[in-house]
Amino acid sequence: MSVNILMPALSPTMEKGNLARWLKKEGDKVKSGDVLAEIETDKATMEVEAVDEGVLARILVPDGTADVAVNDVIGVIADEGEDVSTAAPAKSAAAPPAAPAAAPSAAPAAPAPPAAASGHAGGARLFASPLARRLAKAGGLDLSSVKGSGPHGRIVERDVKAALAAPRAQPQVAETASPPAPAAAASAAPVSAPASDEAIKKFYAPGSYEEAAHDSMRKTIARRLVEASQTIPHFYLSVDCDLDALIALRETVNAQAPRDKDGKPAFKVSVNDFVIKALALALMRVPDANVTWTEGAMLKHRQADVGVAVSIPGGLITPVVRAADAKSLSTISREMKDFAARAKARKLKPEEYQGGSSSVSNLGMFGIKNFSAIINPPQASILAVGAGEKRVVVKDGAPSVATLMSVTLSTDHRAIDGALGAELLAAFKSLIEQPMSMLV
Repeated sequence: MSVNILMPALSPTMEKGNLARWLKKEGDKVKSGDVLAEIETDKATMEVEAVDEGVLARILVPDGTADVAVNDVIGVIADEGEDVSTAAPAKSAAAPPAAPAAAPSAAPAAPAPPAAASGHAGGARLFASPLARRLAKAGGLDLSSVKGSGPHGRIVERDVKAALAAPRAQPQVAETASPPAPAAAASAAPVSAPASDEAIKKFYAPGSYEEAAHDSMRKTIARRLVEASQTIPHFYLSVDCDLDALIALRETVNAQAPRDKDGKPAFKVSVNDFVIKALALALMRVPDANVTWTEGAMLKHRQADVGVAVSIPGGLITPVVRAADAKSLSTISREMKDFAARAKARKLKPEEYQGGSSSVSNLGMFGIKNFSAIINPPQASILAVGAGEKRVVVKDGAPSVATLMSVTLSTDHRAIDGALGAELLAAFKSLIEQPMSMLV
């Protein structure tokens, strides 16, 4: 029985991807887990694995094809000798949005087998994308309880996320089910449509500019920033932190770093590494701020996973330092150097930049004194960090000079209100100004 290989959704924001190259050729035998092809997403280059065994019978989308839509058929795996000559690349029908309590949908007529199989349940075979399987395993979710919204009932990432986010409730009877709640957008004031490209160009003389087309990363960043600014009620809190003790401790820590035979230190901790650690510990000290908002419930995280904005050509990406509260400064430093290098090469895996409790955006190295950052969904906060600079302050009733760093915390006011945000920021300031407490 042949199995279609579909263009996978390798990140929550991915709509299209480029098929960089096939690593197998037609006629090659494959088994589950074999890497078949490389896909370029808006943020990374990822590998597509086989989810069934057989022969790569047809390649329907050749190397170097750009803008292949998610769920398009890109190839076919079949039993040896099976005729798949009628297979042709065809765009999959758009799937409806997933819902925690979905109404029964019409069954497709004579469905073809989907591309990814997740296993068996009660004798019936479950079909799910590799990313959906990974998310379900991480969340302890039984895929047999999930209704697939992908092609031919295939379970895809959004189905798993909806199931994980849904409150556990008794199944509803169809005849008595409540009507769906009206969409939030319906009650909101209408948003004015942006000016068209042609209308904007009329402000500038012909020939006075050149056009550089947006790549997929820039389009994704633009869409997510608009979404975040329009759907998340941002609230801002700022504070100045005295860095003098931290700078002195950083010098001591780096001076004591082990060195190899060439004298190269094993690590070099940065001020940003201290900031990441301090935010993680602050989130653990103020657990009510270590949360994510959903319409059904508040997700209270058991560890502090801190995303860190990294600039890369064409945009930025936010790799996540998992359980940063429990990691040493040297470990955080090494992870960030690795993340930065692989981010610039677009080699980060989706699980390395998805999720997170909060984020750090540091523009201090560019001389920026202070700024406010836009929250990175689904997180509920982000800390914008400015440059450390010498300023005159009053200590013990007399003027003195100190190195101060201004930081601004942006919070999702639905999840973290002003008082709670102030408590989180106070905990962060205390850790920065008493940095030895981060080494205990």
